[in-house]
Order: sequence, then structure tokens, then C-alpha cells
Amino acid sequence: MPGPLLDTLKGVRQPVAPVWLMRQAGRYLPEYRELRAEKGGFLELVYDSEAAAEITVQPIRRFGFDGAILFSDILIVPHAMGQGLTFAAGEGPHLSPTLLEVELDSFTPAFERFEPVYETVRLTRQQIGPAVTMLGFAGSPWTVATYMIAGEGSKDQGPARLLAYRDPARLQAIIDAIVDVSVIYLRGQIDAGAEAVQLFDSWAGSLAPDQFEKWVIAPNAAITAKLKETHPDTPVIGFPKGAGAKLSAYARETGVDAVGLDETLDPVWAHQSLPQGMPVQGNFDPLLLEAGGPAVPARVKTIIAAFEDRPHVFNLGHGIGQFTPISHVEELLAALRG
Repeated sequence: MPGPLLDTLKGVRQPVAPVWLMRQAGRYLPEYRELRAEKGGFLELVYDSEAAAEITVQPIRRFGFDGAILFSDILIVPHAMGQGLTFAAGEGPHLSPTLLEVELDSFTPAFERFEPVYETVRLTRQQIGPAVTMLGFAGSPWTVATYMIAGEGSKDQGPARLLAYRDPARLQAIIDAIVDVSVIYLRGQIDAGAEAVQLFDSWAGSLAPDQFEKWVIAPNAAITAKLKETHPDTPVIGFPKGAGAKLSAYARETGVDAVGLDETLDPVWAHQSLPQGMPVQGNFDPLLLEAGGPAVPARVKTIIAAFEDRPHVFNLGHGIGQFTPISHVEELLAALRG
């Protein structure tokens, strides 16, 4: 029997909204920090299937979330495409050489890098109960491309946005390649046991409307359509962070089954603007969770009330912060579950 999260993503509203939190497996958990200190760097953890499965399961044991999100990173796709990837302590990811320096066809693909991730999914599925939904994910092509082009995160994604204007044909080729590899990657995750997948477009909010249509909506629609050809019953969650009013077009045009809402969106507006019956996820501010206090249960009530007539997965508007106290997560769950 599918759990309440999977049922919700398939359009069935639950009496109590199922819950998982983006980045729920990570640095705010002492058990994660202990394992990372033992095992070493972040990328080493991702490619250590047993360790990655343990990290994926840690928040399920502690909090009883309804979904287990694969412990991995959106930059595994460019790494498998042949771009060098490192994570320096305190500096974030670095990809080299950048696509400002070389052409995409100079990379030698290494799709075997996906295999440990698939094994993580298999091992996790063995460790979680049938009511817990196994969630896979990939970065959306625009967000992945911004890293591949600049080599790192950037404040306004300027290098990729400049390329979009100066040489749209080149960016289109990069985006198309990411689409194709992402489909391979997500199909592999689903075959290994992922019951739903999420497309993270963390930098979608930096694009003008016409650019958003071309570089966010179109590639996500292509991925979703290809996944539906082979896995029609697997829900796809689209999360275009920062989309604002463009979210309604995204929801209508990409073919995703559910959409994630960041914390900047008014949930009442979202309910009124999105297709009737489409499941929604998210909207709680991760910084409010870090701050804690009486505003937490008040905001929980506001979000729940806004989506009382719509399938709703309770989640954050982005990833949980590393300094979030465990007690604040417990208070959030108490307010949600009563």
C-alpha cells in the first residue's frame, strides 16, 4: 500500500498533510555530523552507498517523516557528463573546466558514477517501511547549466544569463544534453526504488519571463514527458524556486504532477492560481524554523488553511538550515500533527 505522501502526490488529499523537509538529511543532525567526520568529504559520502543510505534514513528514524529524500547532490549529473567536481570545505562545489573555457563535447562521460546513487536508493528502500515514500531527485537543466558554465554558484547567475543572450544556440545544446542525461539518471533512480522524483530549479528566479519560458519551463517539460513515457505512474514534483507569478505557467505547461512553493509565495494566491486539484508542497520559511517560537505553529495553521481544499505536502520553501535546532523541528511536527 502506498504511504500518505505518495497518495497525496497522486492527487488524494490526506486528513493530516504528510511531511518531509528539503535537506532533511544533513548538517543540522548530530548523527550526520558524526558520520561525516568519520567518513570524510561530502562527495565521498555521496558515492559511499552504505553511508549515503544511512544518512537518508537518519531523519526518518528521528522524526518519522513521510518521505525519505535521497542523500546526493544536483551536480552528480555534470560529474557523470565528465566535468570535474570537488567540494572544498567552506567554499561549496567547484566544477572544472568550465563551459566558458571548453566545449561540452570535450568531456568524457562517466555514467558509471550514477551506479552508487542507484545503490543508495536500493539500500534505503530496504531500510524504510512501506508507508515511507522514497524520493529521488535531479537538478533542473537551467540550474545545473549555471554551475557548469560558471564552475560554481554565483550571485545572479550572470555567466549563464549572458550566454543565453549572446549565444542561445550554445546554451540550448548544453540544456538539451543535461535533459538527456537527467532522464537517464532519474529513470535509474526510479528503477532502483524511487517512488517519486523532484526537479530542483534553485536558480529559476533569476530569469526574465521569456527566458523562464525557454530555459525553465521547456526543459522541465521535456524531462517530465520522457519520464512519463517509461514511468507513467511515478509522480514528478517541480520546484522552480523564485518563480513567483510565473509558477502558474510552470504548473500548466511542464506536465509535472505537483509543484513546490518557496517561502516568498502567498499560499492563498497559490491555491487560487494553480490548476485545480494539483498537489502542492512547501512554503514554510526555513529561517522561521531556525528562529522558532510561537510564530511557527501560527504559520503552520496559515499554510494548512490555505490548502484545505487541495492535496498538500507540508515542506519548507527551501532546504533546512544547518543551524536549525532539533527542538524546532519537533515543535513544527507537533503543530502539524497535533
